Amino acid sequence: MKLVLSYPVSANRYWVTFPYIDRETKKPRAVTVPSEDAKAYKTECGWKAKAAGFKTPTDRPLHIRYTLCPRTRKDGTASAVVLDLGNALKVAEDALQGIVYVNDRQVKKIDAEYGDPTPDGALVVEVLDYQPPPMALEQ
Repeated sequence: MKLVLSYPVSANRYWVTFPYIDRETKKPRAVTVPSEDAKAYKTECGWKAKAAGFKTPTDRPLHIRYTLCPRTRKDGTASAVVLDLGNALKVAEDALQGIVYVNDRQVKKIDAEYGDPTPDGALVVEVLDYQPPPMALEQ
């Protein structure tokens, strides 16, 4: 199945860390949680996944193909500001967890590349069943 998602939120904006004092030890600690931007992106991914036919998360092993399409400038050329692939993939993996698959550990193979620029940018996600490579023959 194929999903066309909005351009991902940067991983730098996806998580937010809050300091606090542990009640028992009285030592400073930190908790990291998804940001409001992350929650909104995940909600949008959920609606787009449902519209594409994903009704419940699968528990099968998966092969995911990502194509990150950068935004264009007003003149139609690609923007110089582009997320790196690793940043985009981690955000997408987290956003799709519980929607397309139960846990991102099910993703056994990933292919990723940059695609053609589009006006608002996009992340195209193809979800395929994982096909393990054939066993190597002993010589």
